[in-house]
Amino acid sequence: MRTHYSAWSLLSASPRHDDWAPAWREAEPKKKYDIVIIGGGGHGLATAYYLAKNHAIRNVAIVEAGWIGGGNTGRNTTIIRSNYLYPESARLYEHSLRLYEGLSRELNYNIMFSQRGIVTLAHSRHDLDAHSRWANAMRCNGIDADLLTAEELRRLVPRLNFDAGARFPLLGGFIQRRAGPARHDAVAWGYARAASALGVDIIQSCPVDGFIMDGGRVTGVRTGKGDIRAEKVAMAVSGHSTVLADMAGFRLPVTSYALQAMVSEPIKPVLDTVLLSPAVGAYWSQSDKGELVIGGALDLYPSYAQRGSYAVTQQVLAATLEMFPSFSRLRLLRQWAGIVDVVQDSSPIIGPTPVPGLYINCGWGTGGFKAIPVGGWTLAHVLATGKSHELAEPFQLERFATGRLIDEAAAAGIAH
Repeated sequence: MRTHYSAWSLLSASPRHDDWAPAWREAEPKKKYDIVIIGGGGHGLATAYYLAKNHAIRNVAIVEAGWIGGGNTGRNTTIIRSNYLYPESARLYEHSLRLYEGLSRELNYNIMFSQRGIVTLAHSRHDLDAHSRWANAMRCNGIDADLLTAEELRRLVPRLNFDAGARFPLLGGFIQRRAGPARHDAVAWGYARAASALGVDIIQSCPVDGFIMDGGRVTGVRTGKGDIRAEKVAMAVSGHSTVLADMAGFRLPVTSYALQAMVSEPIKPVLDTVLLSPAVGAYWSQSDKGELVIGGALDLYPSYAQRGSYAVTQQVLAATLEMFPSFSRLRLLRQWAGIVDVVQDSSPIIGPTPVPGLYINCGWGTGGFKAIPVGGWTLAHVLATGKSHELAEPFQLERFATGRLIDEAAAAGIAH
C-alpha cells in the first residue's frame, strides 16, 4: 500500500489531502529546549536534522515566522555547484555538493537533483584566460572542471547565438559536470520530515520578537506563541539576519538586497545544461516542468521587497534574447525575488556571535541554496561541540576585524 505525504496538510484543511499522512509533526512550543533555531528555511532545517542525526541532540525546536521553505529556499533558482576559486570556499561548497549527491538516498525523499552541469561562457580572449585559471584552480582543489572549445560548446548548446556578428561572440567556456538544479521544496520538505522523525519540533507561524537575556547571555526567544527558553539559540534567516542581530544588540557586516528571477511558459526540452554568462549578467536553465528559468545579478539597492526592479528585469531579458534569439516569442509565466544577505567578501559567516549563547549562519548572499547541507552540517557542529567545524573555521565573524577575508566575488558575483 502506498503512503501519501503532504506538506500542505500542515497549512490547509483541504479535503483533497485529508487522507494523506503529514510529512512532519505540527508542534506547539515547549517551555524549554536544548537548542532553538530561528528560521525554517533550508539551513535551519538542515541544522536541526544534523543536530539530531550527527550529535544525538533532539530536544530542538525550529521557529519559523511563516511556513517552512517560504523564504529564500523557495525563492531561488536551485543551482548547486562548487566551482569556487579559493581552497577555503572550494572545500566548503564541495562538501555541500557531495552531501547533495547522496541526499535523496539519505533522507528517503527525492530532491530531484539533476547533475546536468553548469557552463560558464567565454566571450573574449580575456574570458578564456580567466576561465583557464579558474578551471585550473578548481582542479588544484580536487574539483571537476573541463575547458570547452567553441565547437564543443556549439554541440552542447546549439541554440546559443553563434552568429558571426553577435554582440557577445562565443569562444568557449568551462563546465563543472557534477553541478545542476534540484527541487527547492523537496529539499526543505525532505529535511523537515527527517528532522521531525528524529524528534525535532517544527513550529510555524511563530515570529521571533526578541531575545531573553540573562547576565548578557541569550537564554531564549520571545515569540508570538510565548517565551521559549534554550541553552543555545541559532539564527539562520539570510537577509533578515541584521534585524535579529539588532534585537540582540550587535551589528553584522551584512546588506540585504533583492535578487530576482523569472520563468517562461513550459516548452519541450531545449536546454540540457545550466548556462552562466558573467559578461551579460544572466544565467539560464530549464526545469523538469519545461519552464526556462532565468536569473541575473542583484538589484543593487538595499530592500526587503520580494519583487525586484523593472530595470534588472529588462537587462536580464535583453541578455536572454541576445544569447538565445529563438526564445523571443516565449511568454513569461511568473517573476519573484528573494532577500539575500551580502557581505564584503561574498563569503558566509558561520559560528558564534559577540553575544554569548547566540550563533549565526548567514552571509551566503546569492549562494545560499547550494550551501544548505554544509551550512546545516557546520552550524550543527558548533552548536553541539562548542567548536567551529574545520570547514567553517575560515568563515568566522572575526575575520572582518582581522582582515582575513576570502573574496569570492568573482565566483559568486552572478546570482545562481
